[in-house]
Amino acid sequence: MKQELAKNFPVESSLGAARVRIDDTTLRDGEQTAGVVFANKEKVRIARLLDEIGVDQIEAGIPAMGGDERDVIEEIAHLGLRASVLGWNRANIADIRSSIDCGVDAVAISLATSDIHIQTKLMKDRAWVLDTIKESVAYAKGRDPDLYVSVNAEDASRTEIGFLIDYAKAAKAEGADRIRFCDTIGLMEPFRTYEVVKHLRQESGLDVEMHTHNDFGMAVANAIAGVHAGATWVNVTVGGLGERAGNAALEEVAMALKYIEGFDLEMDTTRFREVCEYVMHAAGRQIPVWKSVIGTNMFAHESGIHADGVIKNPKTYEVFAPAEVGLARQIVIGKHSGSRALEIKFEEYGIEVSKEEAAELLPRVRTMAIELKRSLFDKELIYIYNDWKAEKKK
Repeated sequence: MKQELAKNFPVESSLGAARVRIDDTTLRDGEQTAGVVFANKEKVRIARLLDEIGVDQIEAGIPAMGGDERDVIEEIAHLGLRASVLGWNRANIADIRSSIDCGVDAVAISLATSDIHIQTKLMKDRAWVLDTIKESVAYAKGRDPDLYVSVNAEDASRTEIGFLIDYAKAAKAEGADRIRFCDTIGLMEPFRTYEVVKHLRQESGLDVEMHTHNDFGMAVANAIAGVHAGATWVNVTVGGLGERAGNAALEEVAMALKYIEGFDLEMDTTRFREVCEYVMHAAGRQIPVWKSVIGTNMFAHESGIHADGVIKNPKTYEVFAPAEVGLARQIVIGKHSGSRALEIKFEEYGIEVSKEEAAELLPRVRTMAIELKRSLFDKELIYIYNDWKAEKKK
């Protein structure tokens, strides 16, 4: 896996990248969500789940933190996973040594590249940044030439492009395998992302990984724009967990690439809902019903026109089958329902109602839904039906 990861992939195709690989950072950036802590056994379980569904690389955490964090990263690194296991590091020898000693087969070496970070956070200059990244990569490759090395350009989206290219070239000269383009505060938009990443890829000759944040709701769009520009890796989290508004969501990136771009990552997408449920439970979070791809409302149809269309042909209102992401279709009965949906719903209960009877029941259904300000439960529909039948007998 180490040698395979280090290959440069051809980037010319209709999509931009000839192949896209997924590096999941749920265990690192996902856990950096305010208030989220994963127990070690949960981190191991999440790593196994990510491996089982086909993630290419797992960013397991920060070994330099020591203690439980280091212990669990070492455990994950020795699970025998198919996926590569990566340790995240600051650009210093001690951090990198800690990662290598854990047994990971890949390291991320992170250093800020924007002037605002260099001057106000690091209180250094550009020359220091270039010297430091060269020294760090040289040390990592000197310890193990087969070690996969990603250099992270923190705040790349606010970095002057000429310096960003210099940074990538400096790292590449010491043997770095890719550069992570970090839209650290999520201020990019897809058109600009495409232009910047394409220029970076062409001028540096280094593989590019997209690391996008969702502060303006464009993390997935920016990640895919980067792929169009030739990026061969996308950094994601399950459910979009991450700092502030979160990162590009694994399930959204995978399904958007497949159904919008025609680019299948060949992952076991049928387990997306299962994996997200486990991760969100471990994180103390809930999956919103309206969540893209894996929210239960993705395949819940109430509107009469929509329900009728889906009943006749699911593709009228569904891009992919619910089972493909571990969900099921729901015909919801409420204010906006039509008589055909009522017929289908009562069939589920073993009750046959004619088209005329459904039309007669519909006003009662709508009235109750308005009074309750929600869709109706099955038992409430049965009550309406029984009351209607009783009245018909009088």
